[in-house]
Amino acid sequence: MIVKKIEHFNLEQICKSGQCFRMKQIADTRYSVIAGQEYLEVEQREKECRFYCEEETFENFWKLYFDLEGDYHACIGQIDPKDTYLMQAAAFGDGIRILKQELWEMIVSFLISQQNNISRIRKCVQNICENYGEKRMNLHGETYYGFPTAAVLAELAEDDLKACNLGYRSKYVVRTAKSVACGETNLEAVSTMPYDEARKELMKLYGAGEKVADCVCLFALHHLQAFPVDTHISQALQSHYKRGFPNRRYEGMQGIMQQYIFYYELFGEK
Repeated sequence: MIVKKIEHFNLEQICKSGQCFRMKQIADTRYSVIAGQEYLEVEQREKECRFYCEEETFENFWKLYFDLEGDYHACIGQIDPKDTYLMQAAAFGDGIRILKQELWEMIVSFLISQQNNISRIRKCVQNICENYGEKRMNLHGETYYGFPTAAVLAELAEDDLKACNLGYRSKYVVRTAKSVACGETNLEAVSTMPYDEARKELMKLYGAGEKVADCVCLFALHHLQAFPVDTHISQALQSHYKRGFPNRRYEGMQGIMQQYIFYYELFGEK
């Protein structure tokens, strides 16, 4: 078990922020997270967090996953004090971190996310993992399932994932899996590209538009300048930034501000 005191870190906010779909609350202050093939339980009481894993796994995987070395205090300090809306949004969701997740998992998750809500996306991802992921055991000896590889999903017919409640998105995932499995899409290359190139490459995937590509860039590749625009963000921009979001002021941290806005639009009392 690893014990850390962490500023600007809130498990509830991260879980509800719409970045990850395999994190859930399992007790009042305890959450489980499945990322790729890894499983973690983490408990938080105010600023003290207990990560139930080996130190090596924490240092090599979970510390990066939760972006624990990111200076979110400095980012919040950059907010224009005259921008009362963004100040309120950041204060409301100041425990959110931009997770650094596995690229393939995020591509599938956000292909599924289109015209979908968070609870349904969670269920779809769970169904895919339970049907096609590798069976593993957690620290309690309980079964969980890793995220299925592109090679496994590439073997499916285009409509097979409709049985996992994906609907028309089934073909998006299966065609993309085939593209990755055959080498047409090189995820290792995408992971080393700068933001503009990675975004352009991701938009070549079947079913991936600007919003999906930006979500993958932000939540997998950690391109913090990505600013995904969905319905909630679009409404916020129309209401509070009629001339457009001030990207220049928040250069290199637009994605962090996007998450504060997104979370505030979903759960804040405005």
